[in-house]
Amino acid sequence: MAKAGPAAERVLRAGAELADEIGFEYVTPSELARRLGVRTASLYSHVRNAHDLKTKIALLALEELADRASTALAGRAGRDALIAFADAYRDYAYEHPGRFTAARFRLDPETAAASAGVRHALMMRAILRGYDLTEPQQTHAVRLLGSVFSGYVGLESAGGFSHSAPASQESWTEILNALDALLRNWPESA
Repeated sequence: MAKAGPAAERVLRAGAELADEIGFEYVTPSELARRLGVRTASLYSHVRNAHDLKTKIALLALEELADRASTALAGRAGRDALIAFADAYRDYAYEHPGRFTAARFRLDPETAAASAGVRHALMMRAILRGYDLTEPQQTHAVRLLGSVFSGYVGLESAGGFSHSAPASQESWTEILNALDALLRNWPESA
């Protein structure tokens, strides 16, 4: 059984830092052991296997991102909340690219339900209260926002927008303005 405590926390933090440096997909117990200067077998007192290591990094990333988004949202509503939330995601992705990837790691349903991912959805729904959306439009809007934020940041960080004008920041601002307009005028279902 994997232990909790300061040593386990250090291993997890080292794994998250490694993900930011080399990419989440390349994080393995053996690579982490090399980084820490220990034998791979010694990590197994803290993580059960590679999947467990990646799950723990994903949970850490979701928690960090939820904390950052929550701080950004404090005292904001409507368009200001939408922009603050989106910028928190984008900034986190640039500061912690491997962790941002980890935040999208597929979790089993029980782990996902107990994760900070739930906070992300609740924060998006709180933003949407300012747009007066009802169900199922609210769920559609949550999915749209998540797709746009994740997709744009993924393309941007891969250099997808670096070869043409206008600057990526200008497009980001225009997209957020368009999302605000769409949310204010969300079409009724047929």
